[in-house]
Amino acid sequence: MQLLKEKIEQEGKVLSEKVLKVDTFLNHQIDPKLMVEIGKEFARLFREENITKVVTIESSGIAPAVMTALKLEVPVVFARKHQSLTLTENLYRSKVYSFTKQVSSEIAVSGDFVTADDHVLLIDDFLANGQAMLGLMDIVEQAGATIGGVGIVIEKGFQEGGAVIRDKGVRVESLAIIDNMSPDHITFQ
Repeated sequence: MQLLKEKIEQEGKVLSEKVLKVDTFLNHQIDPKLMVEIGKEFARLFREENITKVVTIESSGIAPAVMTALKLEVPVVFARKHQSLTLTENLYRSKVYSFTKQVSSEIAVSGDFVTADDHVLLIDDFLANGQAMLGLMDIVEQAGATIGGVGIVIEKGFQEGGAVIRDKGVRVESLAIIDNMSPDHITFQ
């Protein structure tokens, strides 16, 4: 997706060989026009999959997931990272490790919102080590739902997450795949 690549090149900040900061348009401040285009592209890529739910993890996956679900005309469900007083029963849970935050979290989704009848599209902002996506896949499998695919806004192709998910036989569509990066340059696949 050329528009996304241009945005990454113009506004992304490479903090290290493994950390890309995109908080001006994706995970702090959100560019709504870009999110609409991202949603259109994911909807185009997965239109034939008969998706019934889009599932993501809070919080940075929510914007692209909502725009995708809007175009697919299906609901969005997001896995919560923090315990809620209202989310206590009939939960599917999984542990995930965040490379960026260097912390493990338990994520949870209500069984009321993801069921065995669902064909799910998983969406997230980044794919690096694959831990968040593996946690979402675990939750979908606990629910007995099927996975129609994975949509990633930015994949770090130089890390193993993409290979880990693809090796499980899951279709992964990444809108921008970074081969390598330095403070001076970002190389896309």
